[in-house]
Amino acid sequence: MSLFDLTGKKALVTGASGGLGQAMAIGLAEAGADIIAVSSSEAQETVRLVRELGRNAELIAADLSNEEVLEGVVAQATEFFGGIDVLVNNAGIIRRTPAAEHSWKDWHDVVSLNLDSVFFLSQLVGKQMLERGSGKIISIASMLTYQGGINVPGYTASKHGVAGITKALANEWAGRGVQVNAIAPGYMTTNNTAPILADEARYKSITDRIPAARWGTPDDLKGPVVFLASSASDYMNGHVLNVDGGWLAR
Repeated sequence: MSLFDLTGKKALVTGASGGLGQAMAIGLAEAGADIIAVSSSEAQETVRLVRELGRNAELIAADLSNEEVLEGVVAQATEFFGGIDVLVNNAGIIRRTPAAEHSWKDWHDVVSLNLDSVFFLSQLVGKQMLERGSGKIISIASMLTYQGGINVPGYTASKHGVAGITKALANEWAGRGVQVNAIAPGYMTTNNTAPILADEARYKSITDRIPAARWGTPDDLKGPVVFLASSASDYMNGHVLNVDGGWLAR
């Protein structure tokens, strides 16, 4: 089990106030990592839960869609713990409007957070990792990394882009000790999927198509994120790990 031990590692998790981000932060802490929780909304609960596990935790409040704050976030995180061993790019939003009506603002807001911040945070943290010769970068993709979706063109484009950035960075950095991978969650019970959960007919049609016969929960990402953050995945590079209950297999 030492392959999965993260004791002494410092992990920066974006979008850590709840849902997938909070669960992954707690999962990393359970494996031994100290956590820097980054969120534009209240994330004190995440910090409290991590500290209750006996790990160090700090909070950085920031709107990552604003490119001007990214360098400061990384500088502050580095000041807290002296360096970042694991970066989890989880922060993201979704805007639901038909493609013919999808506004410039909706497109820009989604792509700025879901894609631009992923690349530039990876770049900033990646420079530290390359100098050190080690590090793990994990970005959150989606089933819409592979599919087109309905009424979410900006989100779909951004999640396709996450896979591309993952592969591009892996090509450049794998030989220098930095593993860059992604996780593509299937249908998960989070705030982002609340409109679907509220639509009984659509919820049933989706559930019926999932071989596991249920939606995922945020806790279902704990194991995958610990795996990708640990030495157990040292030879994985540029991979998008599907955690989807078998959705893509059907």
